[in-house]
Amino acid sequence: MIKILIADDHSLIREGFKKLIEREVGLQVVGEAENAFDVTEFLRHNQCDVIVLDINMPQKSGLELLKELKDYYPDIKVLILSMSPEDKFAIRAFRSGADGYITKDSAPEELIHAIRKIAQGGKFVTQSLAEKLAFEMGSGGEKKPHETLSDREFQVFLLIGAGKSMKEIADTLSLSMSTVNTYRRRILEKLHLHSNAEIIHYAVKNKLVE
Repeated sequence: MIKILIADDHSLIREGFKKLIEREVGLQVVGEAENAFDVTEFLRHNQCDVIVLDINMPQKSGLELLKELKDYYPDIKVLILSMSPEDKFAIRAFRSGADGYITKDSAPEELIHAIRKIAQGGKFVTQSLAEKLAFEMGSGGEKKPHETLSDREFQVFLLIGAGKSMKEIADTLSLSMSTVNTYRRRILEKLHLHSNAEIIHYAVKNKLVE
């Protein structure tokens, strides 16, 4: 039996995944979590084989939590879920130790296949992303400026690039306005930019936003 923890801050999504997973033979949802604290608390008292982890978690991002999980629970497999197109976060996720990466609009059977594959020790990546990952992770070339951003800075960068206001970003990531503004300042410094308009232009030019 493959024991699964679902970590997503939206109860409807957790419930939907739970119903989908528990229809399958050999899969069992043993817990749910809506933030990073819930995940770590669950793991202090329970065991699981696979964590289905939303990349946009409140308090601490999924990528930040992923790194901690791989340090303290290296045997647990982690499947990253994202609303964003694959190529925005997948490379970062795999570099941080993810065992699989899937978008929330993927077909149900793809989610089940991903869980089974990583539980057996494999890696799950969609065919459309495999070639890009192989090229990017094997490349010895210089990093693009946005690749020097931390995971949280990159999240804020993408939201600014999509035209979100500071307040909208703070609400989305469950952060204070001052914290978001601090990330914005770091982004401008690292990318040698001077305004939100320039961030948007950079993001569009590099095809990081739709």
